[in-house]
Amino acid sequence: MLGKLLPILLAVVGLGGGVGAGLFLRPAPAADDHAAEADHAAPEEEGNADADDGEHAEAEEGTPEYVKLNNQFVVPVVEKGRVAALVVLSLSLEVEPGSTEAVYVREPKLRDVFLQVMFDHANTGGFSGSFTDGSNLIGLRTSLKEAAAQVLGLVVTDVLITDIARQDS
Repeated sequence: MLGKLLPILLAVVGLGGGVGAGLFLRPAPAADDHAAEADHAAPEEEGNADADDGEHAEAEEGTPEYVKLNNQFVVPVVEKGRVAALVVLSLSLEVEPGSTEAVYVREPKLRDVFLQVMFDHANTGGFSGSFTDGSNLIGLRTSLKEAAAQVLGLVVTDVLITDIARQDS
């Protein structure tokens, strides 16, 4: 009897865990939802918002924007003629305000130059050993920023490595 009940119990626990994880890990509401809520603000709040717009715009004028590149970068680490590991990176760019669209328009070219920089970094041993060492990553970030400047000019103020992982084979 217990042998028949155990698979059912495990299925129920697994289903409950999946639902719980799905609820816990769901994405935050989109910015459009917040904009829709702001449109339905009370009339008194709208009057106060108009007075603050000038001050708020000046405060945000110097605030950089962050653009997350859509896909991860996968870089092979080749040792002795074979792929010894794969390094997966996610990048975001810190750009001047209002430059987000320019980044997305030039993203294919950006991905190309970024991959070339990362391949060069891998071929010089940058992803071997303690590849997350601070000085190692500073050199990579600097090279990526220079490559981004070739494509976008002075729009890019910094390159952020948001995720990095190495999978040895």
